[in-house]
Amino acid sequence: MTPTIHGTCDARFAPLRDTFVRNFSTFGETGAALSITIDNKPVVDLWAGHADAARTKEWRADTIVNVYSTTKGMAAICAHRLADQGRLDFDAPVTKYWPEFAQAGKSDLPVRYLLSHQAGLPAVKRAMEPHAMYEPLKMATALAAQEPWWQPGTKHGYHAVTYGWLVGEVVRRITGKTLGTFFRDEVAQPLGVDFHIGLPVEHEPRVAPLILPPPPTAEQADLFAEILKDPESMLAKAFINPPVPLDAVNSREWRAAEIPAANGHTNARALARVYGVLASGGALNGTRLLSQAAIDGALIQQADGPDAVLPLHTRFGLGFMLSTPKEKMGPNPRTFGHGGMGGSMAFADPDARLGFGYVMNEMHSGLWLIDPRPVALIEALYASLA
Repeated sequence: MTPTIHGTCDARFAPLRDTFVRNFSTFGETGAALSITIDNKPVVDLWAGHADAARTKEWRADTIVNVYSTTKGMAAICAHRLADQGRLDFDAPVTKYWPEFAQAGKSDLPVRYLLSHQAGLPAVKRAMEPHAMYEPLKMATALAAQEPWWQPGTKHGYHAVTYGWLVGEVVRRITGKTLGTFFRDEVAQPLGVDFHIGLPVEHEPRVAPLILPPPPTAEQADLFAEILKDPESMLAKAFINPPVPLDAVNSREWRAAEIPAANGHTNARALARVYGVLASGGALNGTRLLSQAAIDGALIQQADGPDAVLPLHTRFGLGFMLSTPKEKMGPNPRTFGHGGMGGSMAFADPDARLGFGYVMNEMHSGLWLIDPRPVALIEALYASLA
């Protein structure tokens, strides 16, 4: 059944709108939203479907949803904003801002390794109780105390959740604010975007609960078996320490916490606006988010190749995903952004001066960095621009 499509779409992007509609039948979307800006002007702002698995609540213009690792891009922006202000040096040792981080031979580890997944800290070694997931200071303290899993800088491996605690603690040490509060004050409110890292209770009625993915394929089952066979392994601890079940994502406890790598709640419009600003020189209506120099620095490749945690080729700039040969955020080489588990995706394309945001509530599982749904949208988008 074709859903009712709401919102606006410039005529030149009609094929993109058609692809958005087809995703509901082709990929089993329940509810989703797509937004595109060019030169900081919205050219596509669409939403459709339902905000719940029972399909009793319509997805609305103000519906928000958990976007998992798409949140990491916002954490990176916070760090770049501090660098722009002269308060953070990416080449300085982390210990300049966080002295306790010197434990276990980490005294010389530079800040940039935290943002480029090269720090060797993708998992906490000490077994943590489930509630620690919601206590960023407890997790940061555990990471500061431990020895890296590999020599920092010699390789990279995806810091799926620890990324947020590491970057967040540096932000807190410099500003006295949690990353969620700093993001609200310095990014979300000045730009007028509906993005929350630590969701206030008054926004609960607008949240579309995530619909958990179907049972894994044989390939995915093999990976999960590998993760679980040795609970003391780096791979296991990266994903199940603290041991929080996947359905916790829909709890008030998860939404209220600040997990800067994984629990941002937002919509496509906010993502496109933020990344559109980064793609268009760093300012919107007189409000400067980042300097052009900071943006240029963010997209310089820091790490590229086989990932030490994920069974994938990954490529990172300073806090952002970069396109890989197999998985591209469009055809232009300077594109940067971040995707999230289950399917959400956002990026900036400075060459096209374009911001892209896509969110959904129907989670898909798969061994990819960019879900097939945004892949189809990205292909249709650039075909419309050609």
